[in-house]
Amino acid sequence: MTGHAIVIGGGIGGLAAAVALRRTGWQVNVLERVSAFAEVGAGLSQSPNAMRALAALGLGEQARQVSMPTWATHTMRLPSGRHLMRAPAQGDPPLRAFRRSALHRLLRQALPEDVVRTGIEVTGLTQDAEKVTITHTADRQEADLVIGADGIHSVTRRLLWPHAPGPRFLGYTAWLGLADTPIAVSGSMTMGRGRYFLIHPVAPGQVYWALGTAADQPGVRFDDELEQVRRRIDGWHDPIATLLKATPPEQVRHIDIHDLPDLPSFTSGRVALLGDAAHAMSPDRGQGAGQSIEDAVVLAAALATHGTVPEALTAYDAQRRPRTQTTARNARQAGSQVIHAGPVAHILTALALRLTPSALWERLAPRALGPLWDWVPPTLPDGAAPK
Repeated sequence: MTGHAIVIGGGIGGLAAAVALRRTGWQVNVLERVSAFAEVGAGLSQSPNAMRALAALGLGEQARQVSMPTWATHTMRLPSGRHLMRAPAQGDPPLRAFRRSALHRLLRQALPEDVVRTGIEVTGLTQDAEKVTITHTADRQEADLVIGADGIHSVTRRLLWPHAPGPRFLGYTAWLGLADTPIAVSGSMTMGRGRYFLIHPVAPGQVYWALGTAADQPGVRFDDELEQVRRRIDGWHDPIATLLKATPPEQVRHIDIHDLPDLPSFTSGRVALLGDAAHAMSPDRGQGAGQSIEDAVVLAAALATHGTVPEALTAYDAQRRPRTQTTARNARQAGSQVIHAGPVAHILTALALRLTPSALWERLAPRALGPLWDWVPPTLPDGAAPK
């Protein structure tokens, strides 16, 4: 089955959906609210499941070329610098770290220039058994399928489910930065009480870092955000201070962490939600972007193997909602264990990590992460993308 699809939202999930649908023969238009794409989120890591999803889109090798390997999940330290866990001496790192703009650019370059329209804000959506009609600030369009990939504050979700709960604040905030430095840095995560500092190399000479810490309320901002980071982790081990010194103030972003309560469905008739619009999650499993790319591949495969759009969307919902909602729940719990841990819980967690032999951790980690990382994407039929 092929047809015409409109994707609302030109982020990573929306672009991945457009790439996936075009690979299976669909005509696609992407409508993005912002007039020009800018840096959002600084950096991110992709685990093996997400890399397989990118490979299913035909972008596996290109994704490796614009990313860096990182052992961040296997290299954990205390603020003093003491190691709680060390990366294996052999083997390839399981994660690839990207500058977010590099991954976004890779997906956009996989599409013809006229597929993505910017500066378009969707204002209405109606559907019947045969088509979906959307209205927006530039026109009115009809399609066989509409995909809402417009983020945690999704207009599509609000139009479809006006009474569904909105995003919820998880009691912590984060600063994200990009440091330009010639020093060689390995990925790592430093665990303080009520806060963490994450390091990922994302390109030669460029390092992404993130500080997460507890917060009583969202929306609190400062004149000098970088100075606020320094104050909160003053005295922490090298190379943290070096990275902060090498970070231009304009490369620091301050965000509040929210997720989305479970929705009863990701689909309605000929409309599907994807990515953060459906299952926004905290960053504590590193799966936000990866799950949206998985969504895109599964959705395209379902459309290619079912006879009607509603049948395909029913199959998509059945596959994606349990996995993504479980992942979001696990991410929320993992974040809470670090951000909201009391002094005793923090000490016990650090002790347990330090006393676990590296060889044992190397055996346990694949079992713990297996349900998430071992996911295998469906094969997308190689349809001819329309010109």
